[in-house]
Amino acid sequence: MMKRIVSVLGISGVAFVVSITAAAQQQTTSTVPAKKASGDSAKIQRAMAAGPSDISKNAAVVEVDAKGATHELRKGTNGWTCMLMATGPNASEAMCGDRAWADWGDAYMAKKALTTKAFGVAYMLKGDNGASNTDPFAAGPTATNDWVVSPAHLMLLVPDSKILDGLPTDPHAGGPFVMWKGTPYAHIMVPIAPMTGAMSKATTKK
Repeated sequence: MMKRIVSVLGISGVAFVVSITAAAQQQTTSTVPAKKASGDSAKIQRAMAAGPSDISKNAAVVEVDAKGATHELRKGTNGWTCMLMATGPNASEAMCGDRAWADWGDAYMAKKALTTKAFGVAYMLKGDNGASNTDPFAAGPTATNDWVVSPAHLMLLVPDSKILDGLPTDPHAGGPFVMWKGTPYAHIMVPIAPMTGAMSKATTKK
């Protein structure tokens, strides 16, 4: 799957993707804390579980409620933010992203265009609850919006949109793919678990 990355990012780009993917794969096998937390502590733990522990342990933690309002749960010291995001009644998903992804998130929430000026990395090591692969603001699956429920994955922002032209947009193709291509919010999805089971979940929702 990395041959496509070689052609568009070069050897240094491959090393970058491989190294963060390997770290993420190690994190998916980490043990769960034995002590069960509650309240904000439980929310913080769920948000932190989205990223590698050496990042999430010092990251800021926020909660985004169903209305899109952001509530700070903990301050951070390393420039990363882990978010617990409501996706429906009693449903949520979590991600941890760097500063570039924080800017991306601000633009996305405001539905504003943005210019990505640096590589950005975000983790969703617990997977997500589903999103359209073509429409950034789709609220649910339809017959035409290519709804995808992804397993554990990384998400990459690139400063040169031409890089995206060398990657597929089909989640079934195997390896990295581009989500929301042609929009200001386009990014590379890098699954670190098989997509097959996740796609069957999406199919049953249609």
